[in-house]
Amino acid sequence: MDSFTIYLLAGAIAGLLGGLFGLGGGAIVVPVLIYCFTLNQVDQSVLTHLAIGTSLATIVVTSLSSIHTHHKKQAVLWPVAVWMVPGIGLGAIMGSLFAAELSGSMLQGLFGGFLILMALQMAIGGSPKPHRDLPGRWLGTGNGAGIGFVSGVFGIGGGSLSVPYFAYCNVNMKNAVATSAALGFPIALLGAATYIFRGLGTVGLPESAVGFVFLPALVGIVLTSIPCARLGALLAHRLPAKHLKRLFAVLAFVLGVVFISSNAG
Repeated sequence: MDSFTIYLLAGAIAGLLGGLFGLGGGAIVVPVLIYCFTLNQVDQSVLTHLAIGTSLATIVVTSLSSIHTHHKKQAVLWPVAVWMVPGIGLGAIMGSLFAAELSGSMLQGLFGGFLILMALQMAIGGSPKPHRDLPGRWLGTGNGAGIGFVSGVFGIGGGSLSVPYFAYCNVNMKNAVATSAALGFPIALLGAATYIFRGLGTVGLPESAVGFVFLPALVGIVLTSIPCARLGALLAHRLPAKHLKRLFAVLAFVLGVVFISSNAG
């Protein structure tokens, strides 16, 4: 099987599982890319950075489809999104710069820890109970910076962080998901741009890489992830979502433990 076919399959798997479990693509794309790049014997020193940068680049494209759908349903709280963007954007840039300075093994270990935390949250289920209203602009911008920073480090669109944040602030879940999707675009755009810039000239990158973004993987994943995400979303309405999420939580937990243990020391 040639490499591009693997990336097409990776996009199909990421899209299907993302739509099925209601997750942003990064939490699935990054582990899949780490596996694919390992098979293709990409230099270990750049492998994880390349997976995360490429993941963010795919989200730039795939998030536009999601934003369009939510906007048509008038579910995006655009005023909230607009005043959170400066913090989100700055956080994504700083998180990407921080990650670029880490060794590949350290970054993979941290990503493993992130997967374990995400798995525990999914296994427990539910969202945080609403305790307050949305904060003012300055505090909201600061909270956005935190979400953007973590998203930039791990190559995710931020949905696993921003949706619970909005739910905690008494935002209707439909609006929380839609506004989170809107915020995923600037996170991915600025994060991917930072990974590209920071990766330029790095020793060990494969051909067809622009900085820490691998173009064949980007194209392959985008081609299949969007239609498969729609299929996953349709299946989610017909299958027992709670049990499926817990099943995926087990997978994420195992992957997290594998990443940490393989990079310990």
